Amino acid sequence: MPTASRSPARPPRPGRPTRPPGGGRRRVVRRPNWAMRITTAFSVLVLGAAGIGHAVVTGLDTGISRVDPFKDMKNRPQAGHGTNFLLVGTDGRDRISEQERRKYRLGGAPCHCTDTMMIVHLSEARDRASIVSLPRDSYAELPAHTDQNTGDKHKAHPVKLNAAYAEGGPNLTVRTVERMTKVKIDHYLEVDFTSFMKTVDVLGGVEICTARPLKDSHTGLDLAAGRHRLNGGAALQYVRSRHIGGDADLGRMQRQQRFLAAVIAKATSSGVLLNPVRFRDMSRTVLGSVRADRNFGADEMLDLGHAMRRFTPASSEFTSVPIGKMGYAVKGIGSTLKWDAAKSAKLFGALRTDKPLAPLKTAKSKPKATVVDVPPEQIRVQVSNGTATAGLGGKVDQALRANGFRTTGTPDNAPKRDVQRTVVEYDPRWDRSAKTLATALPDSELRAAKGRGPQMKVIAGEDYDGVQRVRAENPQPAGEAGVVTGDEVVCE
Repeated sequence: MPTASRSPARPPRPGRPTRPPGGGRRRVVRRPNWAMRITTAFSVLVLGAAGIGHAVVTGLDTGISRVDPFKDMKNRPQAGHGTNFLLVGTDGRDRISEQERRKYRLGGAPCHCTDTMMIVHLSEARDRASIVSLPRDSYAELPAHTDQNTGDKHKAHPVKLNAAYAEGGPNLTVRTVERMTKVKIDHYLEVDFTSFMKTVDVLGGVEICTARPLKDSHTGLDLAAGRHRLNGGAALQYVRSRHIGGDADLGRMQRQQRFLAAVIAKATSSGVLLNPVRFRDMSRTVLGSVRADRNFGADEMLDLGHAMRRFTPASSEFTSVPIGKMGYAVKGIGSTLKWDAAKSAKLFGALRTDKPLAPLKTAKSKPKATVVDVPPEQIRVQVSNGTATAGLGGKVDQALRANGFRTTGTPDNAPKRDVQRTVVEYDPRWDRSAKTLATALPDSELRAAKGRGPQMKVIAGEDYDGVQRVRAENPQPAGEAGVVTGDEVVCE
């Protein structure tokens, strides 16, 4: 199945009645993850408002279905600097055609549930967006509440994070997230995935790059290594896929972050956002399936849009909550992800104090890097000097280590001291790691050596001319709070 296409604050306003989000107590239906549709729609609308006037934006917000997620909330966290959005995605497969459901493998009944959330923090100076993914299987404790489906009153009890919406809708979701993060939420946005597909199509597709083939039989994703322009349906497959490698949901979040960075790159460089007619049509499509708090309207979109006119991928930074324990078992709940208390507190503390999650970087200070499949930090290397040049082994060892490779730090001398071309010896079972190492050593020779094990061996030759900087497609390890900026993960 082809998946790529080469062509591709104003006072509260009354809104339409909100549809009740489904689900029941502790009945968490595991559905495909639609996290990226939220941030895609949000990014395009806010950035688009920068180039459009009030006359175009005013009136569009009347199509937003309103919800009151902050009703009767008490003992909320203290407000910090900047603006925090809680972005929530719901299942809306009943809103697309049967043909599209079959084509993009969206079978099953819709549940109007949520399984992934993101906090987007816009800095007070409006020069940075920090996006934090909250895994759906995170261990959470719901505060005391009344079940929206049964009317029963419940005491505080443990659940997976995605159960908050099922039991208490937007209000309980916001309460739970604020309780876990100590971050005050200013605005709430909820979008179903139909707007995601249509928004990507209005943009003319979004370009992504992959260092290795991506194939998922569950979603139908089938991408060769290289550069691809994805239309709405193919983009949906890309951000849904969780059966690629062994990283499941955490790996999928990293792909979603790359996709959002690509959306920001396309939105900020595309004339579609400066065209009033196209922007209006796109906005109507997106806002037709959006639910938002009552205080998020045209004025807010304009204020943010004008402030973010010079926004670029480098202005965005992405991370996920650091996980302290994978597979944390909870009786009656199952396997959950337990956050690392100290690291997550530091992460959310940075949001509250409006500090960058990653050190500031500039294009001049960051050397060019080649994207590779396996992170250098996962590759063990023993270096041998294959020449008569004294100290060459140590020089190569230090250069590889500076690029992240796990060298032994004790280079030795090869039996032959007249090696002309640098050699990378590897066990065929670790061929992907070998390709990464060979990329860092341009023009080196790959030489298979069965039984060598996971440790690579580099025999430095006379042709050695330095190490080429490489970076992984997924820069942060799954479960870690590694931070990447948008310009690091878009196609070069």
